[in-house]
Amino acid sequence: MRPPIRRLSPEAVGELAPALGALLLDAVADGASVGFMADLSSAHASEYWRAIAAAPAGRVVLVGEDAEGVAGVVMVVPMQADFQPHRAGIAKLVVHRRARGRGLGAALMQAAEEEARALGKTLISLFTRNGGDAERLYARLGWIKAGMIPDDSLQPDGSPCDLAIYYKRIG
Repeated sequence: MRPPIRRLSPEAVGELAPALGALLLDAVADGASVGFMADLSSAHASEYWRAIAAAPAGRVVLVGEDAEGVAGVVMVVPMQADFQPHRAGIAKLVVHRRARGRGLGAALMQAAEEEARALGKTLISLFTRNGGDAERLYARLGWIKAGMIPDDSLQPDGSPCDLAIYYKRIG
């Protein structure tokens, strides 16, 4: 059975900003390359989610919860350019360490694909750390690795990491 996933309104994202921020803090503490450095503060992590709530730009935020609260999140980000009406990006797939290995990441990704399809999208893409744990999940779910950019970004500890580019046709 797939873990339950819930779509958040922008207001709910704002209300859950501290819990979503705590999720980012856990990911960064575990070395995940999710756009933040090791010195990420709780205030900065929460502010990131408040900014998402304030300027949703068509984003769909999906969460999975467990008995302790928010356990995972993913965003579907429709492309805004006129020449990409068929495409969406996937951003910030994060699963708390306490909830890993229970199918939550797969459930979030499947729900994200369903949301993108409901938005009329036929192609989705994402970026992730090359060689990271998430790559196994994406491969298992039928995502195709399009390539890799060396030294694209920094890991939370400041060391460089390669970026893997994935896509999936959903329509």
